[in-house]
Amino acid sequence: MAETAFTPALEGIKHVKTENGEILAKPFLEVCKHILPVIDKFGAAMAIVKSDIGGNITRLESKYSSDPAKFNFLYTMVKVEVETKTAKASSSCTNGLLWLTRAMDFMVELFRNLIEHLDWSMAQCCAESYGKTLKQWHGWLASSSVTVAMKLAPDRNKFMEVLGGFDHVKADIEKFLDTFSPLLQENHKFLFALTTSLALQLALLQLALLLANSLPTCVASLVLFCNVVRLIDEAQNKSRLSLSLINEVLDS
Repeated sequence: MAETAFTPALEGIKHVKTENGEILAKPFLEVCKHILPVIDKFGAAMAIVKSDIGGNITRLESKYSSDPAKFNFLYTMVKVEVETKTAKASSSCTNGLLWLTRAMDFMVELFRNLIEHLDWSMAQCCAESYGKTLKQWHGWLASSSVTVAMKLAPDRNKFMEVLGGFDHVKADIEKFLDTFSPLLQENHKFLFALTTSLALQLALLQLALLLANSLPTCVASLVLFCNVVRLIDEAQNKSRLSLSLINEVLDS
């Protein structure tokens, strides 16, 4: 079968995981980079999203390049930042991985809409994908900027023609969705599990300190655990890790 714009990403996905199922940093980032030329085909409509994805790839690549052996595995970057209490910084790799995953969620949903909803316009595909993914994390200014930019999206038929035609690219888009989406889900699960673990460890430590100080701490202890449960429920209900949840845990 002839190559498509998705062929490099599909080839790269084969090398993202080790035999033990661990995600490798460089191969994962390379796959994300291979999607940038596809995003280019959307023109100005995806300029903001492309810039966000490219910037976070660069941030993570920079950390990887600083010590390839140490940061061979993608999640090591986050674990090191948690240990050094730098994960909540806006320039952290934790923040970068979180937003890269969210932006790629958006692209995955957009590609899915394009092949599953043939009666939808490009504008409708973009709006639905954005509303389901990135929009819930964006503030008013960012949301407004992205919404305005997406109005510049090309006609869906012309977009498919640029990619070589719907029939030519459909199978590869489906393969990309089937193989790349699980990697994004693993990212979300890792970040959620890490933050949940930190929250529980923090709660137990603070409870021990409260009980050690005085007996009239039952109310304070109850409030503490209620707050931890609220944080965990927030993440579970959204099925995604919010940056505010990470900060609440790391600030405590």
